[in-house]
Amino acid sequence: MNGLQLILVGIAGVALAYTTEAVGCTSAVVSDRVTEDGRTLLWKHRDSGFKDNFVGKVEATDSTMAYVALFNAGDEDLAEAWIGFNEAGFAVMNTASYNLAPDTATVKDREGLVMSRALSRCRTVEDFLGILDSEMAGGRPAGIQANFGITDANGSCAYVEAWDHGYEVYPIEDNGHGWMVRSNYSYSGTTGKRLGEVRHDNAVCLIKGNLAEGLSPETFTERLSRSFYHSGKNTDMLQEGCRTVADRGEYIPRRSSCASVVVESALDDEDPRSATVMWVAIGSPMLSFALPVTLDSIPDGLKRDMSTGRSRLCDEANRRREKAFPRKGKDGKWVIDMEYVRNAMPQLKEKSAAVYRSFSRIQN
Repeated sequence: MNGLQLILVGIAGVALAYTTEAVGCTSAVVSDRVTEDGRTLLWKHRDSGFKDNFVGKVEATDSTMAYVALFNAGDEDLAEAWIGFNEAGFAVMNTASYNLAPDTATVKDREGLVMSRALSRCRTVEDFLGILDSEMAGGRPAGIQANFGITDANGSCAYVEAWDHGYEVYPIEDNGHGWMVRSNYSYSGTTGKRLGEVRHDNAVCLIKGNLAEGLSPETFTERLSRSFYHSGKNTDMLQEGCRTVADRGEYIPRRSSCASVVVESALDDEDPRSATVMWVAIGSPMLSFALPVTLDSIPDGLKRDMSTGRSRLCDEANRRREKAFPRKGKDGKWVIDMEYVRNAMPQLKEKSAAVYRSFSRIQN
């Protein structure tokens, strides 16, 4: 091979590595009628080949709104948002879907770009549908294969399952339960395998178990994102006393897990600009702790470090991740050191609990 061929092969290898590891994300959309204090919730337990994240703010312009979001390290232009909210209280996130219409070969992986555009311009779920319509105008492919979760300041909640040339909308009102879950397949999808079905079912079971006390951001960052419950086996591997477990993608926490984020809406009588909160457990979420982000306040540890391009707390959580996933087994799957997880998790949960207890919204 010549030098150019070697470079192209290397790039293809990196892309393949990201693609294979990026089969992940577990999410939920929650209406105000089943939450602890009447606020809607949007949760994303993110899995990605990009393990390094930070939280950044995009300022408003004459024609766009300000917003905060989770970005990949290296995204210095804040071009691709992966979950976030804007000054109007509109919030959006996605999970990759693998059973929708096939990708267009030449246009793909535009979900982050679409969500950044939406955060800069949308106020409502209907506005987001307008963004999708414009992306697909004239029959051109949108370059997306995703379940988009959306909440807005009007209390509307929905999943939008979208592909290159169309979408299906699932409003929370049509669901009947007040909450919905998606992992890596779409309810409207007809092709391929239902990837992430066990994680989807795990989340459903865990949410049902927490409904009586009302759902909250803590339900997701402290329970679901740290849970090794397996719905098919009806077992919790944290409680089983086993020394190691293989990471086969059947638990919500995985080696590829890189953040757990919950956007908590403002109430009707509150200003969404100041009262909307995004709770972020950055890095490996089972070995991290949650911090609150508002439009005008991002904790320093979540911001991009100018010297590394990454966030300090993400680095710290990912160092713990390396201890929790020390090696691969003979089957090629990563081995989870459950003893390390059991010993490390309580202190981190207490840090989160202290933050949740002490947090108070700014009232205008």
